[in-house]
Amino acid sequence: MRDRRDPTRQPGQAKTARIRPKAETVRSREGVRGARSTDEGGQHKPLEGRGSASVVVANGGKREGMPGHPKGAEANNPNEKVRKLQRNLWACAKRNKARRFHALYDRICRSDILREAWRRVRKNGGAAGVDVQTLASIEESGVAEFLEDIQAKLRAGRYRPSPVRRRYIEKADGKQRPLGIPTVRDRVVQMATKIVVEPIFEADFLACSYGFRPKKSATQALEAIREAGNQGHNFVLDADIRAYFDTIDRKKLMAMVEERISDRRVLKLIRKWLEAGVMEDGTVRESLAGTPQGGVISPLLANIYLHRLDQTWERECKQLGKLVRYADDFVTMSKTESQAKEAHKRVQKVLDDLGLTLNTDKTRLVDLGRGKEGFVFLGCTVRKRRSIQRNPRWHFTQRWPSPKAMKRVRERVHELTSVRGNGARNMNEVITKLNPVLRGWGNYFRTGNADREFTKVDHYVQDRLLCWQQRRGGQRTRFRFDQWPSERLYAMGLHQLRTRVSYPTQAASVRPSLSRVRENRMHGLKGGLRKPEPAMATGA
Repeated sequence: MRDRRDPTRQPGQAKTARIRPKAETVRSREGVRGARSTDEGGQHKPLEGRGSASVVVANGGKREGMPGHPKGAEANNPNEKVRKLQRNLWACAKRNKARRFHALYDRICRSDILREAWRRVRKNGGAAGVDVQTLASIEESGVAEFLEDIQAKLRAGRYRPSPVRRRYIEKADGKQRPLGIPTVRDRVVQMATKIVVEPIFEADFLACSYGFRPKKSATQALEAIREAGNQGHNFVLDADIRAYFDTIDRKKLMAMVEERISDRRVLKLIRKWLEAGVMEDGTVRESLAGTPQGGVISPLLANIYLHRLDQTWERECKQLGKLVRYADDFVTMSKTESQAKEAHKRVQKVLDDLGLTLNTDKTRLVDLGRGKEGFVFLGCTVRKRRSIQRNPRWHFTQRWPSPKAMKRVRERVHELTSVRGNGARNMNEVITKLNPVLRGWGNYFRTGNADREFTKVDHYVQDRLLCWQQRRGGQRTRFRFDQWPSERLYAMGLHQLRTRVSYPTQAASVRPSLSRVRENRMHGLKGGLRKPEPAMATGA
């Protein structure tokens, strides 16, 4: 029998490629077919008809007929450059938790960063600041010149923020909440700084924080509460910080910012915004503590300051339960009452170190067990209810719009359907004004158990529209209620809420729909008990 084995390798010989007859035959055939050539220095080409098709640029000028470069096209896109910068900053901060970034100010001054900042500020809208310069006036005079002026002042070190304009909005409890409205110029610079700085701190933020963060929302915070409640965390500390934005210690805040940023010009920018002052009734008043609530960068600074609470809970208090925080609103959920009381002490200690205090009138302990109590978080009432479809003996955490949220939407609908105030000439105009309010309110609350509340709002809207149509005709109106059914209003484009409820995730598997009453032969007054079926004989 012929020996087909390879020769034995001698010590000290160089490593040589093994020769296989069958493989060489396949290579030779492919070479003849044109797939590989020995004259190309070993470069391998795919078989004809099996490789990826080349993209040819049409009407490409000097590059006409040459393969396209999608990566180069993305690199020339300003938005893609901004996103790439943010990804790189986030990755660097994630790899090294102790790294301090120093070359950030030049990136804030970049033209693509300022254009993206303007786009976001324009999308958010808002009123004018103390300089009475609106977004519309800037667009009329020229956005390019406006951004070039900002860039020149930033690079020359001549940028000075203006005081914020003080405005008050009424809270649900009747009190007034102070807001600070920066100028459009300051909002653009703050947005540019946020674009560059935010990815660095996002790498440090924990999963329990949901407020004013990319790819985080209030719905996710409410879902975390629902899941924790269904897992047995029935004892809740519903906490409220007293005047949070007005009592932040600026020295401690800047020390936290300096843990990640060493660029002195960026730190100087943030410090100037904190010390800009507030203009109220024509006079500028300087504040010694807090951040102006209403600024673009204020939510990021608020999250940085309360990140110490998240870190302490994750490091020392994780065994007590779960923490869910949305900006300055947060709850802790524990499985026992003793754990909830201990969590209250730990939270109070951390807040004392930060110079913050809990509002004793609004902070309370809640027992969710078997639907005994509930609490309001982010505009939703959270409480446990029984679910007949799943298990009538168990209670599941549910949420729906709070009474204050229901009152606010009814007041808004009443205002838009007033005969004297809305100025509408026909029903179509009233519906056009109502739809944005109903759609925005419904999109926020539709992910909970709001079907009952949505039905109430729908009925209220229909009643208000019919009243508007009746009063519009005067004393001798020919209006008839039976001529305006709900189907006619919805056919005219009225937004319906009751059909918009959706659930992000399923709480538990749905059991078969079985009645809890013994099955009758005929349901109703004349029904009788069904005779039991004879038992089937079972074999031994």
